[in-house]
Amino acid sequence: MISGLPPRVDALAEVDPTAAGRVLTLLDRAPDAIAAAYLPETGEMAQTVRGVPGPDGVELRAEGTNLRYAAMAALGLARVPEAVQRRTLAGRSARDLAASVTERARTDADPGAVALAAWASAEVGGDPDTELLGRCRAALDADAPITTVALAWTVVAAVAAHDRADTAELLDLAVTRLRVQAGEAGIFPHVVPASSQPRWRRHVGSFADSIYPVQALARAAALTGDRPALWLAERSAARLCTLQGEHGQWWWHYDVRDGEVVERYPVYSVHQHSMAPMVLMDLADAGGPDRRAEIAAGVHWLDRHPEVVEDVVHERHRLVWRKVGRREPPKAARGLSAVTTAVRPGWTAPGVDRWLLPRVVDHECRPYEPAWLLHGWLAPAGATT
Repeated sequence: MISGLPPRVDALAEVDPTAAGRVLTLLDRAPDAIAAAYLPETGEMAQTVRGVPGPDGVELRAEGTNLRYAAMAALGLARVPEAVQRRTLAGRSARDLAASVTERARTDADPGAVALAAWASAEVGGDPDTELLGRCRAALDADAPITTVALAWTVVAAVAAHDRADTAELLDLAVTRLRVQAGEAGIFPHVVPASSQPRWRRHVGSFADSIYPVQALARAAALTGDRPALWLAERSAARLCTLQGEHGQWWWHYDVRDGEVVERYPVYSVHQHSMAPMVLMDLADAGGPDRRAEIAAGVHWLDRHPEVVEDVVHERHRLVWRKVGRREPPKAARGLSAVTTAVRPGWTAPGVDRWLLPRVVDHECRPYEPAWLLHGWLAPAGATT
């Protein structure tokens, strides 16, 4: 699939050839992982592909549908040759998928899906979709909360469409809204404004809630020369890198107020191989610092994870399992830690690490995970670290 060494992989190889080799292997397999989630009858993407027991061992079962993931799949597959796209999508291309996503998004109520569809339409579909961009603007004008990731994707959509649509006002509004929400340490809340959430939850933001804003601010700064936006992106990234685990883990939830970790687990594989590398390299391209050491450490966790004996990379099915989490009722540790840190910053729920050990591999793979792998590492020519 890959001819020659992609510039971003080559840049990583300069500091860590082993990590770069692992990335190359995952890139080669990523289209197969997306294909396992593609539903050719409807042209949609599954919510997830789950590993289930079968008579001949583990089998893969696609479940549900997800418009966001379909948009991300289009953005990722657009970085590989068209022959690979059509093999992955049962004869269709990434542009075909982007067109389908655009049409479905017209009647979708999720601002995040609309923003991603607008991004895919501009970057993959060939022309910005003014209707979707207008809906992005309407979501910002509405007197209603919006998730931080949807706001970040709106920024990226405006950047992607800027040369063929008048998105300057949308970009300025979205960047301004995003900028004022960052905590002093650079951590972002889950929803804007944070005050719209319950008291026990409003101070907590996930890794995604900060890493996507870093990407948005970096891409905006690269386009407009907005130094304050770049400075905030650098500060946010620096905080996440400072808190990176001993074995390269990108932790799950953070405190907006003081920038400390609220809950470490699960560790998501997509953070390790795709999201952190994609965003930190976007930041470097915009003039930010060199974070290749942190990127390599995150990639190495895929094979050197201390939490579990089981492999996270599944060789036979050519995919990466979704996460390593605690043995617990769903999100119990996160809920406990959110409550205790709401009462007092830094107060960790007692007994969490003793009784709720991170020993469970989640046997699923969501299509956006290999999609971001392709989008982040196979960046356009000229985008190097």
